[in-house]
Amino acid sequence: MAHCEQVPTAAPSVDTVLFRMRALDSALPARDGLAVFNRVYLAVTEAVDRHIDGGRFPDARAAAALDVRFAERYLAAVDAAQEDRRPPACWRPLFQLRRHPGVRPLQFALAGINAHIGHDLALAVVDTCRTLGCEPVDLEDEFDRVGDLLVSLEERIRDELMPGPDLLQIADPLTHLLGSWSLERAREATWASARALWALRRLPDVAGEFTDRLDAAVGFAGRMLLTPLRD
Repeated sequence: MAHCEQVPTAAPSVDTVLFRMRALDSALPARDGLAVFNRVYLAVTEAVDRHIDGGRFPDARAAAALDVRFAERYLAAVDAAQEDRRPPACWRPLFQLRRHPGVRPLQFALAGINAHIGHDLALAVVDTCRTLGCEPVDLEDEFDRVGDLLVSLEERIRDELMPGPDLLQIADPLTHLLGSWSLERAREATWASARALWALRRLPDVAGEFTDRLDAAVGFAGRMLLTPLRD
């Protein structure tokens, strides 16, 4: 497979975005819904960083660029919320409900993953292609390997944040919410969205409408995932 051209770029490093996430982790109350997601995403980014350093990506520079562009989308949403600006629609449910006592930690984690994978990752692929002067197909290996890390982490956080068997009965609403969303399906949809956005890059009006509709749809799914399960 062809890889991205080594075009010079002043993009922040993985260490830069890790510093931001660690600062958030230190500053936010542990039960805050944003803090729950941030811990999950920090673990993902640290794992990606280890894999890059360990030579486990075919193109380390492309992997780092994708990782940074991906993280920048999340951090920009955090900045918008902190500055009383409107974050993308996909992130609004998490920021609006982050302190709701009826939303469980696992819901916050999955809603953040939904926003970041369903919306941000597709745009990050396009951002990275523009930065490195390549096509989405050139990033497919990196995309897949990052996705594999996310799947393994999702399994871990479900184990860590899932209520015990005595609490999670078949009739528990959380059971139905968990069954309504799949990271694997989200990954597949995101890759298709990234390719579509790249194909539409010379039609900015159409690309903008596509992005707005994607944002709204992902936000709707996030709002469902954050349905309070108790008052």
